[in-house]
Amino acid sequence: MASESQGIAVTGSAFLRGQILRELQTAIGAENVSVGEDDLQASAADWSWMSKFISFQGLKQPAPDFVVRPGSTTDVSRVVRIAADYKVPLIPRGGGSGTQGGTFAPYGGIAVDLTRMNNIVNIDHESLIVTTQAGIDGPTLEAELNKSGLTLAHYPGSYHLGATIGGFIAARGAGVVSTKYGKAEDQVLQVEAVVANGEVVRTLPVPSHAAGSDLLQTFVGSEGTLGIITEASLRIDPLPAARSFLAFSFPDIFAGIEAGRRIMTSRLRPAVIRLYDEADSVKLKDWVGVPFTGNLMILMCDGAEQLVAYETAAITEIAVGVGGTSLGEDVGLMWWEGKYEPYAKGKLPQPPLMYGTFDTVARFADIPAIYRAKKKVIEEEFKDVGARYTAHFSHWYEWGTMIYDRFYVDNGPTDPAAAMALHDRLWDAGVLASIEHGGVLNDHHGVGLKLGRFMRPQYGHGFELMKQLKAAWDPDGIMNPGKLGFGPPSNSVW
Repeated sequence: MASESQGIAVTGSAFLRGQILRELQTAIGAENVSVGEDDLQASAADWSWMSKFISFQGLKQPAPDFVVRPGSTTDVSRVVRIAADYKVPLIPRGGGSGTQGGTFAPYGGIAVDLTRMNNIVNIDHESLIVTTQAGIDGPTLEAELNKSGLTLAHYPGSYHLGATIGGFIAARGAGVVSTKYGKAEDQVLQVEAVVANGEVVRTLPVPSHAAGSDLLQTFVGSEGTLGIITEASLRIDPLPAARSFLAFSFPDIFAGIEAGRRIMTSRLRPAVIRLYDEADSVKLKDWVGVPFTGNLMILMCDGAEQLVAYETAAITEIAVGVGGTSLGEDVGLMWWEGKYEPYAKGKLPQPPLMYGTFDTVARFADIPAIYRAKKKVIEEEFKDVGARYTAHFSHWYEWGTMIYDRFYVDNGPTDPAAAMALHDRLWDAGVLASIEHGGVLNDHHGVGLKLGRFMRPQYGHGFELMKQLKAAWDPDGIMNPGKLGFGPPSNSVW
């Protein structure tokens, strides 16, 4: 156990810790390995309320014992082999923009910071595929693609918070134009990953094949629990020739949901549909400056000019047909230009405010009941603490949509244990209401440590099969333990 002056929870002996440190330094260079407290704390922190609250209270993040910064897949393989030899946990980290405690190290171990691995390997202009190392951030990649008139078209809220390509894929991330261009899981065609014994695996060059099970989609969404993604090939698209914006108000949120359903089941493909309930449109007005509240829908269509003209006319007819009132193009354009404002410094919610984003996805038939149930349980069962509920619907599919809904408590407990308990009770209430009414735990924020306890009620016996897969690929349980509900390392003496 480390001394209290070191400020970190080390369970290995000092001698063993020194031995591992020296081996890591030899493997990837001493300058790329750190045991400094500031580095350890920074590697554990993310954008979850839990992490922000820990910092706000002046407490310590659940930190690793070492931070390594590999520069290549070979470096990652060397690190993983050392960890496997000593049965030491590994915690992959990209830009640290996650919200689920995915970078926490509750069992200590080695944080693998991939941000040095930020090179573009190849741009295939003929097939429209880009291959990059996993640690490159979205804006850097997008800027390079734009020089050739191309785009990845993946613009998440974390876009300017350091989010990396590996993070997009590991958590099934989504951007604001996912309704047309897809989520990370739709854009990725191939990955290279290092698995728990240090071997390097490369999936097939395309995802659509009849050559057995698809290893690609097993890595996608696995949040580092099955391997560390080191490289990826993704579909890219030409920059659109034209964009057109639409905005509508609706008499209630359910008319807006019906408009979105009809748009998607008509197989129209707007790049953006954002539907805000009354409470969330107030936030939009405050944060972005959109001059309307109420039940507000904003849309954007892009592509060839003829396609854009056809889609905007067809969408307008549908929206007006279910009671929508057109608000013109300027509202949508204002939203587009200010879409990252909610994530700007000082605008994201921060402790002492308590908050959480549920991020539920479901079929169209289940969405109204989920919205009603969650709004009711948060506002009524937690009325004594003044809980508020807001929602918008931001990613749409041929079969359904997702509710980006959030709870707020303005004056939560100041005692850390009481605050964490209230936070978990709010999550229990909201998530279980979603599952009971046909919702799926998450659309694109991942599960991490925070939501692991919901995996069994979500999947039933299917979760046991997931655990068996995890045990087969990672028998010692060293790959990001504690995440996705998989529990602690299996055989570690660390």
